[in-house]
Amino acid sequence: MDGALSFGVDNSNLGQNTIIQTKDIHMENKVVKKYPCTVRRATEDDIADLQRLLVQVNMVHHLGRPDLFKPNTKYSADDLKVLLHEEHFPVFVAEDATGNIVGHAFCQIIEHKGERLLADIKTLYIDDICVDENERHKSYGSHLYNAVVQFAKEIHCYNITLNVWACNPGAVAFYEQCGLQPQKYGLEKILES
Repeated sequence: MDGALSFGVDNSNLGQNTIIQTKDIHMENKVVKKYPCTVRRATEDDIADLQRLLVQVNMVHHLGRPDLFKPNTKYSADDLKVLLHEEHFPVFVAEDATGNIVGHAFCQIIEHKGERLLADIKTLYIDDICVDENERHKSYGSHLYNAVVQFAKEIHCYNITLNVWACNPGAVAFYEQCGLQPQKYGLEKILES
């Protein structure tokens, strides 16, 4: 483990039993005191909390771009029951000191092998990180992100990627603070009818 992270990891099993206890996190040459937090793989018992958080994420997008996002969630309860058992779609939850789910991270493991253009690499794509709107600015997002980074290292990923919508400047700032840099740009022109 490099000096950028400071949390213990039980990596004896990277499956459903992976638990990452987080402590203080060292970022940008400073130690930031964090609220106690446990990050673990999500289970079917977490579906109601996952859906609650998915509503919050979608509302940020819907309010920012109602022309693109409906006031709905990305996954139904039935979708989540299937997704939580998919090997290449790890989902993590953050629990506070009392065991309440305060955040989630939906990820996807993407492997490029033998392609004509792209190098042979394994990427951990972060589809979504969300911290409950009532629990923000308590470092739970940093805990989730750092746990995802540790997981990606353990499964030998080359990089971590994600997309963030321009209508979500708080997320852009958070990811920049975590050290992510632009990899590519998606541009748009809305056509008048």
